[in-house]
Amino acid sequence: MPNKPLKIQETSLQEALVDLVDLALQGKQAHWNIHGPHFRSVHLQLDEIIAQVRAASDEVAERLVAIGGAPDARAATVAETSGLDALEGGRLATDKVVRQFEERLQTASDRIKGHLDALDEKDHLSTDLLTGIAIGLEKQAWMLRASTEDV
Repeated sequence: MPNKPLKIQETSLQEALVDLVDLALQGKQAHWNIHGPHFRSVHLQLDEIIAQVRAASDEVAERLVAIGGAPDARAATVAETSGLDALEGGRLATDKVVRQFEERLQTASDRIKGHLDALDEKDHLSTDLLTGIAIGLEKQAWMLRASTEDV
């Protein structure tokens, strides 16, 4: 039996799901490996971001099931389809992590926003869910940016 083509709702939610799962995994990797100035504050801020992103990924997956889809966040699927840049391994400088996560949060938000107009024509509830998630990602990106800006 051939796979049925994904509807815009399923495509939008699945793309958001893999990006969110990847973001949470990368956040933990960075959380464990950061070193340098402001270690503690960045370490704790990453935990806040990860908690928000994990909650969002759960909401997205459950919405996907509610509309008849099948969420796929297996490691191979995330690795193959995430729109985020990979995080290097080993020790990571706090300033580099802050810049990289600001970029990744914004990228994930932008990818979500790229689907909203088409999605809203078919599914207002999924649009509302993804809009709220994109807003939250942008807020976290702003908070990271603000921590590195000069006054």
